[in-house]
Amino acid sequence: MKTLNVFPEKVFSIGPVQVTDTVITTWVVMAVIIAICALFTRRLSIQPSTGQEVLEGIFEAIEKTVKDVLPIDPWLVIPVLGTLWIMIGFSNLVGILPMMKTPTADLNTTFAFAVLSYSMTHVFGIATQGLKGYLSHYKEPTWILFPFHLIAEVTRTIALAVRLFGNMLSGDMIALILLGIAGFLVPVPFNLLHIVIGIIQAYIFGVLTLVFIAGGIRSQS
Repeated sequence: MKTLNVFPEKVFSIGPVQVTDTVITTWVVMAVIIAICALFTRRLSIQPSTGQEVLEGIFEAIEKTVKDVLPIDPWLVIPVLGTLWIMIGFSNLVGILPMMKTPTADLNTTFAFAVLSYSMTHVFGIATQGLKGYLSHYKEPTWILFPFHLIAEVTRTIALAVRLFGNMLSGDMIALILLGIAGFLVPVPFNLLHIVIGIIQAYIFGVLTLVFIAGGIRSQS
């Protein structure tokens, strides 16, 4: 029977670095994503396969979303943001498989995603405006508010991590409670709901990251 451990469990160590079950599951998710992409894109033809059409549809949807929000070439952002979107989506869903742990039910994982989101905001902001132009927004409307700008960025990063972590952990906990009380039949529809929630949470995380990037990018006149 599948159990839920709130804290990651150590599997082995590489020197001083501990490799936990969450890390191993994340590696599995990464390998699966790479394998799927390689399988469906290794042969590009006039009549693409169903899998290739699905991948193209996903990236077209990501491109449209980014293009509608950002005032710059969307393909500057799509490779990183699209990868983040897909990675979180798969991570949210892998927990429904037997003996697999949801990586995003571990605060370490969601915090890493949130730090990546935070970093993307500054990277693209500096890339489009230059360092001086980007840092100038911290003095608006006055330098007195500079500490509050920093506090806002830290708190929104923490909130982004905790939001995803809380939603996915609570979903796993409810599924296990229902499994223990009602057996294997009742949790089936809940697992379907869990799939929907996992996809929605990945979408929300990506959209919030996109909004943060848009806030860091300003058109230069």
